[in-house]
Amino acid sequence: MDTKEKRFESDIENSMLTQGGFTKGDLKTYDREKAIDLPKLIAFVEKTQPKQWERYKRNYGTDAEKKFYKRFQESIDTFGLLYVLRHGFEDRGAKIEIVAFKENNNRSQKVIDDYNSNIVTCTRQFKYSAQNENSIDMVLSVNGIPLVALELKNQLTGQSIANAKKQFMYDRNPRELCFQFDKRFLVYFAVDLNEIAMTTRLAGKDTFFLPFNQGTNGAGEVGGAGNPENPNGYTTSYLWEKVLTRDNLLELIHKFIQRVEEEKILYKNGTETKKKSVKLIFPRYHQLDVVNKLVADVKANGSGKNYLIQHSAGSGKSNSIAWLAYELSELHDQNDKPVFTSIIVINDRTVLDRQIQNTIFSFDHIKGMVEKIDDEKHSSDLKDAINDGKKIIITTLQKFPYIYDEINDTTDKRFAVIVDEAHSSQSGKTAGKLKAALADTEEALREFAEIEGREEQEIKDEEDKLVEQMLTHGKHKNLSFFAFTATPKEATLEVFGVKLPNGKFRAFHIYSMRQAIEEGFILDVLKNYMTYKNCYRIAKNTPGNPELPASQALKAIQRYESLHPHNLQQKTAIIVETFRSVTKNKINGNAKAMVVTASRLHAIRYYHEFKRYLERKGYHDLEILVAFSGIVKDGEKEYTEEGINKRKDGTRVKESQLPAEFHKDEYAMLIVAEKYQTGFDEPLLHTMFVDKKLKGVKAVQTLSRLNRTCSGKTDTFVLDFVNTAEEIKEAFEPYFECTELDQEINVNLIYDTRTMLRSYGLYNEEDIEKLLKIFYKKSPQNDTDLGKMAGVLTPVINRYKALPEDKRFDYKKLIHNFNKWYSYIIQISRMFDMSLQKEFHFTQYLEKMLPPATDEKPVDLEDKLRLEFYKLEQTFKGDISLNPTVEASTLVNPKTLKTSGKGMDKDELLDVIIDKINEKYLGFFLESDRVVVEQLYNRCVKYNDKIKMQARKNDEEVFNRSIFPEIFKKVAQECYMEQMKAFSKLFEDKIFYNSVMESMAAEAYKDLRNR
Repeated sequence: MDTKEKRFESDIENSMLTQGGFTKGDLKTYDREKAIDLPKLIAFVEKTQPKQWERYKRNYGTDAEKKFYKRFQESIDTFGLLYVLRHGFEDRGAKIEIVAFKENNNRSQKVIDDYNSNIVTCTRQFKYSAQNENSIDMVLSVNGIPLVALELKNQLTGQSIANAKKQFMYDRNPRELCFQFDKRFLVYFAVDLNEIAMTTRLAGKDTFFLPFNQGTNGAGEVGGAGNPENPNGYTTSYLWEKVLTRDNLLELIHKFIQRVEEEKILYKNGTETKKKSVKLIFPRYHQLDVVNKLVADVKANGSGKNYLIQHSAGSGKSNSIAWLAYELSELHDQNDKPVFTSIIVINDRTVLDRQIQNTIFSFDHIKGMVEKIDDEKHSSDLKDAINDGKKIIITTLQKFPYIYDEINDTTDKRFAVIVDEAHSSQSGKTAGKLKAALADTEEALREFAEIEGREEQEIKDEEDKLVEQMLTHGKHKNLSFFAFTATPKEATLEVFGVKLPNGKFRAFHIYSMRQAIEEGFILDVLKNYMTYKNCYRIAKNTPGNPELPASQALKAIQRYESLHPHNLQQKTAIIVETFRSVTKNKINGNAKAMVVTASRLHAIRYYHEFKRYLERKGYHDLEILVAFSGIVKDGEKEYTEEGINKRKDGTRVKESQLPAEFHKDEYAMLIVAEKYQTGFDEPLLHTMFVDKKLKGVKAVQTLSRLNRTCSGKTDTFVLDFVNTAEEIKEAFEPYFECTELDQEINVNLIYDTRTMLRSYGLYNEEDIEKLLKIFYKKSPQNDTDLGKMAGVLTPVINRYKALPEDKRFDYKKLIHNFNKWYSYIIQISRMFDMSLQKEFHFTQYLEKMLPPATDEKPVDLEDKLRLEFYKLEQTFKGDISLNPTVEASTLVNPKTLKTSGKGMDKDELLDVIIDKINEKYLGFFLESDRVVVEQLYNRCVKYNDKIKMQARKNDEEVFNRSIFPEIFKKVAQECYMEQMKAFSKLFEDKIFYNSVMESMAAEAYKDLRNR
């Protein structure tokens, strides 16, 4: 057996020459100085463009070849090689093409002959330099231009892919013409017997290689980093057998490799500079694989199928979507007709995803081919784009409800809908409007007519809105959905997934979180995790012992504790000091942190507490921003995000400016409340402080804000005050490798639900018909119609109010289930049940008008409680990363309906409720854990008549700085003499003393002025 590297090289060459479509290359006419085999390029031009070449010779005579090279190189220096390969160049009236590409819908003999005239060669031991005799193991050239370089290594001779990378990094001079960026070679592959890596730019020691592996179980399957075994040959043979065949190489040049120009705004020492960069994007293997497999399946089956793509963060989803959109837009069937009229790229967010939009727009496209309907455009623009047959349309899902009934006849029109971040809303009412806009319902009409035993035209004439809506149910031959998500839910899997022989549903193509982590495209956010537990004891601060609704009181107590100044102070101290000791030193000193809070009020309180703490400690190197929606009232003050966030020069940070502002080196921490927990991409985000309960998909999406990679970022850190390590690990498990759904939903459960609804006797058929008669009347709406509809529902609502409270809870749960499930079921199946459709329309409006099941006001315990003891205990520190599993994680569709609501809130004595809370948050408390704030506040403020007059006579600054400190000092000393252990910390820690005094002064002034 010959185990030398030359044999590996020879085997690859043999495959490429015999099966890959290449011809054997040589260097006889290759010019090392010019880095081109010019005679081959001119031979291609002469054969495919004889008239243009004649014109060239007529223009330049004997200098034609010299001028040809000069203009060729000038064009490359201006636009880059990739552009010239695709578009050629012009010179004094001569339009020269450098490569002949296949056209999807052009079968002319000239196009075929030109394509076959491309000179595509494979050359071994390619000596490239005019300075030395160094050689590249193998080079692939097109029409004399070297485009792909391969360094091959063989572990059997003691070398591996690492040696190939080093060779590219240290033995190939990036200044040589053939290695200059986008001048000759477009991609460099390092290959050994087991693995492949690639790069598109040589930069010496800074050259950055990406893995180009399939994954341990093959592309599109669940696995980790690496490649599957190949019983029929080399493990890495997919590179030369699938990726770099003659046809595929020309396709990659034509459609996949992209030159992208980016402009980044950099901030250093308060100065803003713009940095432009250019990069070539070569698809990673899973991206190439998913696009090719999807296109092949559509070509084989036509439109009408749904596809779920479960690709992790870090998978390059935006690029995959862009390539897919362009491939589908140019896809033709066997009769040379376009498979799709339009490709519509949508996402869930109200504001269009800028990354998707910019990526699709930056990829090469014909002018006018792409129409973006962003937040600056209206639904009418979407309607026009669809009606005009724009080839690629980028928009949001939320625009469809406004135009679904204004789309022109969709008969014989076919649409590919690419869904970015597909979640359960894709199976809801808004997604239904999308289908109503785009679906060709002729097939559904024939099916309905057959079931009814009537003529299609008769149904069209007699029925209107209700039948139209029913005809949009289920799947349609003219609609194909391509749904991308990293975290599929049950509905997503059933609506878009592939049904397996065992009845389960799973994604069409998978690139797992595990593989993305192992390949280094994202970081493992579970590797450095720390959890704390809140231990506290609540005491009653009232002589009475009222009976209260237990669950409401429980929430009120927990809210009281979570917003208590002492709690926020303790956590703020831990957050800031952890940031300074851990985060500040990461990513070359540029790392940022996010604080995830439980509510908008929590975010505001945290913000002010941070500001106070930073001022007290004299920390001037940490600036913070806060993000929340709308107006939040805290006491008498109202806050908005824009009102709080101010720059050093006093200008306000607008909501739309916040992500870019946070990226500046001035800001290092962002406090959020239900914002930026999904879809926020800031690579410098290293640390997350979590003070909010996170469950399931929400936990994965929130913590995944940290996983983006960037230069200098080697790890992440999470400090969690609320969730346990076990809970977080459980949330991540379904999405680490592969997510499946156990079985399809039982659609007949909807009938059981309706029967249960009817059993309450709140409405009947007559009520339904009355409401629908008004709603679907053919004449225009008048000024009494809305009142009449409400009038139909009023008696039903009165009957509902007469139900016992527990029955009202149950009924609200039941009607909500009925509406939610029916919206879901009709995305999967055509029910063709008119009575069910009518009932759904009726119950939709009824649910909106039903009053709460209970009219109890929220429980207010603010003045009846006292936080007696408090401490934070660290409960876990370490790695909670997941391990590979043998089986996929399986989500479960419900088998029966939950028919009862949350039930009545039973009344309990306040003492009993407090005891339950204290038992849950029990800790071993020392006297030093006693919370002294309330005792001090009562003696300083509540039971001190003189201070009220001082607050009214003086402004806030005089009160806080001159009057209150003396009162506080006197009371604190009295308390210390009475309870030395409890109050010793106050006098041992000056910063703590000032912190308590300052926050108490601010609260006292506000409290006393408002009395």
